[in-house]
Amino acid sequence: MSDYTPTNAPAQVTELMLAGMTGKSKLPVVKMFLLGILAGAFIAFGAEASSLAAHNVTQVGIQRLIMGCVFPVGLIMVVLLGTELFTGNCMMIAAVADKRVKFAMLLRNWVVVYLGNLVGAALIVLLVSATGQLGYSSNGLAVLTIKIAAAKTGLSFGAAFAGGILCNVLVCVAVLLAMASKSIIGKIMGIWFPIMAFVLSGFEHSVANMYYIPAGIFASMNPAYAAAAQEAGVNMANLNALGFLGNIVPVTLGNIVGGAAIALVMWFCFRRNKEQA
Repeated sequence: MSDYTPTNAPAQVTELMLAGMTGKSKLPVVKMFLLGILAGAFIAFGAEASSLAAHNVTQVGIQRLIMGCVFPVGLIMVVLLGTELFTGNCMMIAAVADKRVKFAMLLRNWVVVYLGNLVGAALIVLLVSATGQLGYSSNGLAVLTIKIAAAKTGLSFGAAFAGGILCNVLVCVAVLLAMASKSIIGKIMGIWFPIMAFVLSGFEHSVANMYYIPAGIFASMNPAYAAAAQEAGVNMANLNALGFLGNIVPVTLGNIVGGAAIALVMWFCFRRNKEQA
């Protein structure tokens, strides 16, 4: 009989996480940055497509459910193509705890990947804006794009930080579930449901916000889009660089805490004492 099993046990998943994060820390800077650009673009594609799919739905729960069903395509592309996403790489702290990665290498990876993610997301913002698709449904897509950005920039530091923690717990669980499966379809399903849950819940993802907020700022610069948003009652006062920073800083910190927490718990329970693994 074959010893093949379709899934990896938690201890095996934890070892895969540690080995994967160790490998990521050693990537050449140029490769790390380019893979970061791809990951930022992939997450932006998920954000853009989810907004488009749900822009004509007015019931909040149904709208978020539709967005949650579409958004996971971004992380699926990130994971299956081996690109570099800051939020997933927050789990690298466990490899530091396991003494496989030096803290300086962790910081190098986080900074380079974060900047790459920002560039990738910004490129998609520019290209999507150039297509004119925000004018769909008599500027309805533009209104939703501005509304999402306005809501995010209107969050308090504490709310953005808490949303960042909760988001990245689910994102990192999705990555770990993908590692748990040995099949492509299993990896896709493992990613899908936790990501759907975070979008449905309205939690905060720093790289997704690198698309959502700049896209809203760009849309608000179009007089027709801005007028439609004002008519819909959207407060655009915080749609500027300071508003972006006011969201992205606490969300990023929250993402680090959430990702580190899930990784360290897995490491503590399954790898720290390897005799119990």
